[in-house]
Amino acid sequence: MTVGGPYIRNLALTDFRNYSALSLDLRPGLVVFSGENGAGKTNLLEAISLLTPGRGLRRAPYADVAREGSTNGFAVHAEMDGPTGTFDVGTGTAGLDPGDTGRRVRINAARATADELLEWLRVLWLTPAMDSLFTGPAGDRRRYLDRLVLAVDPGHGRRAQDYEKAMRNRNRLLSDGSRDRAYFEAIEVQMAETGTAIAAARVEMVRLLSAMIDRLPDGPFPQADLALDGFLEAMVGSSPAIEIEERFRAALASGRERDRAAGRTLDGPHRSDLIVRHRPKSMPAELCSTGEQKALLVGIMLSHARLCGEMAGGAPILMLDEIAAHLDAGRRAALFSILDELGSQTFMTGTEAELFSSIRGHAQFLTVDHGSVRHTFEP
Repeated sequence: MTVGGPYIRNLALTDFRNYSALSLDLRPGLVVFSGENGAGKTNLLEAISLLTPGRGLRRAPYADVAREGSTNGFAVHAEMDGPTGTFDVGTGTAGLDPGDTGRRVRINAARATADELLEWLRVLWLTPAMDSLFTGPAGDRRRYLDRLVLAVDPGHGRRAQDYEKAMRNRNRLLSDGSRDRAYFEAIEVQMAETGTAIAAARVEMVRLLSAMIDRLPDGPFPQADLALDGFLEAMVGSSPAIEIEERFRAALASGRERDRAAGRTLDGPHRSDLIVRHRPKSMPAELCSTGEQKALLVGIMLSHARLCGEMAGGAPILMLDEIAAHLDAGRRAALFSILDELGSQTFMTGTEAELFSSIRGHAQFLTVDHGSVRHTFEP
């Protein structure tokens, strides 16, 4: 069993989505939010997802997160209990200048960066929008993989931002018709260094996650075989990092005219893909049924949660949006049992509380009703 990690004992929202003000006392373990569509269940999960680096589970601009009509931004605050004691974390845009597109983060009332949140808690999620992960574009799978990496490697987000910024600068030079060799070389050196580090971190995540999947017994959530398809990722493990960087730098330099014609950079970790196969059926995930794809995704998430728990010394907080509606009764029961064994505080949503009836008396049940939340059943 994974060691129990930190949990939210109180969640407070101000001008967040459809919540003008909310203070919600929460329990460790399983928590169920039920209510009709549009009531604000996913909004609660989105607020919790902002207690980790990134733009949250919807990846929405912060201006869109503030409640309509709000003139002072939004705020999310959580009182936490953890293995080392209590602590407070908060984030939001309240008080920022109107032109500021970022957000503030505070840990125990002190100014902090979003990356520092990972030193205190980790938050993982699964949403209906991810159901098309295996059949959708490669970019969706790259973002998913990078989120897996970020949960155990706080520096990954900064590397990705630095790479994206350098690539945008290079693409701008290409579109402007620049022939400034020195400027190109400076940017390409930065892209080679950060791009190689990104690829190495992805390869390591796939290795660690695959090892975790191999350790788990067969069950209702099939084991997945994971692989990476990418120019840089293919070299990781067989060549030193400095040699990979030089090869990538040389490829960027020699490919300038080709990239200029294409209007963008064609080689690099921004083109890589995560390849997933259904191991028991030896079948590409994209060819599996929607039910099998959902079960595969749940299995990967549970393995990643175990990995995070082992690496961080405590279970992550999990959020499963509309999870029960997509699983049959047998898989629901198995999922609830696994979640209980993980020791995570796990937030689950559904339109019908009855879908979670098997954990009534064990989980905390709350009813969400358009900007208000009330307790229904307590464990």
